[in-house]
Amino acid sequence: MLCYNPGLRTNEGMAMATGTVSRAGSSLVAALAARGIHYGWLVVGVTFLALLVGAGIRNIPGIVIKPLEAEFGWERSAISFAVAISLLTYGLAGPLSGRLLDRIGPRLIMLGGLLITIVGSAAMLMMQSLLELNLWWGLVVGLGSGTLAMVMAATVANRWFVARRGLVIGILGAGASAGQFIFVPILMSLTLTFGWRAAIAFGVGVLTLVVLPLVVLVMRDQPAEVGLEPYGAEDAPPTTGPVGGLTTPLPDALRTGDFWLLAGSFYICGFTSNGLIGTHLIPHAVEHGFTEQVAAGALALLGLMNVVGTTISGYLTDRFNPRRLLAVYYGFRAVSLVGLPFIQDNLGLTLFAILFGLDYIATVPPTVALTADRFGRRSVGTIFGWIFCAHQVGAAMASYGGGLAYDLLGSYNGAFLAAGLLGFVAAGLSLKIFTPARAVPVPA
Repeated sequence: MLCYNPGLRTNEGMAMATGTVSRAGSSLVAALAARGIHYGWLVVGVTFLALLVGAGIRNIPGIVIKPLEAEFGWERSAISFAVAISLLTYGLAGPLSGRLLDRIGPRLIMLGGLLITIVGSAAMLMMQSLLELNLWWGLVVGLGSGTLAMVMAATVANRWFVARRGLVIGILGAGASAGQFIFVPILMSLTLTFGWRAAIAFGVGVLTLVVLPLVVLVMRDQPAEVGLEPYGAEDAPPTTGPVGGLTTPLPDALRTGDFWLLAGSFYICGFTSNGLIGTHLIPHAVEHGFTEQVAAGALALLGLMNVVGTTISGYLTDRFNPRRLLAVYYGFRAVSLVGLPFIQDNLGLTLFAILFGLDYIATVPPTVALTADRFGRRSVGTIFGWIFCAHQVGAAMASYGGGLAYDLLGSYNGAFLAAGLLGFVAAGLSLKIFTPARAVPVPA
């Protein structure tokens, strides 16, 4: 429910003293408040859009692998290696951006990430060699899009919300899924009709003409800049332990078993999701007799179901033990991956997309919640950044490993079965994560 908290007091004195609230900004805050809407929901909307389009751009590799093979004669493993570099850089951007997010806030980081992604994507339109693919897609787009990821979502949720944080993280996680659902069919259609460069040009145009201006106009770093407190702050009881206002330095976090359990399970999450399925599902399906449109439709359906699954996961994370939710999600993922090599018809591919899609990114809200509860909300940017980096290391290994397995064995079946077994391992790791008492009770 996107309602304004009636007990929420504004920080007008603070905001006026620091000069952070413009007259136009104050008018917008007042207009939203008159309709019962906290400005934080507008920030969530802009962040959602940035993650949505960023995720759409990140789904390009699965669409252009075969066109790049046809035009340049590159091997599948060579293209997959560039994607692996991008996924790894995407992950390494998490700790870097997380530290900067904790220090200077999300607005400038989001703008910088958008600009870097635009430059790298536009440069790909003129590439002629694998070196350029590795540079522009692997390094530049990986770095830029890595700032438009779940570390950004976790920081925005924890800065702007006390109540409904799990729901907000679920909504923002659904943004990435919605990008997949909306953009994959469009990008595939453009690729089949006009070529792969048209698909990339479309993504660059949306980032430049739609997302970038909205971030400049609407995005703010924290509620005090618009004269507000975080949503639900007035109703929150005093808290104890790190979940309140304390921070956990990264070296201290690295000495805990919980950090490595979170990082290890999230490594497997990346390996089994955007690393393997996000990169290789379309070429796998095409080589099993499905058309490009059907394969892209399955990936889009997967994204649509993830919108549902991730949003519900955020809702459930506010109400149930997050580590048990993680175990259930990874278990379902493992079952769907083990069954994928045996799918031969449209019904089977559709069922896979539904089952796998429901928990594709549903793991994010409980993982972020456990990170915040264990190490403190003010440490989420830095510590979850490194946990997210582990996710992308797994994704990079699966992206390259999947392509290499295809070149050596002629199919992806072994890679999918291995990923399924890892899913069961992740379920076991999740149950070992310590769950501290939740300091903020569930709102009625």
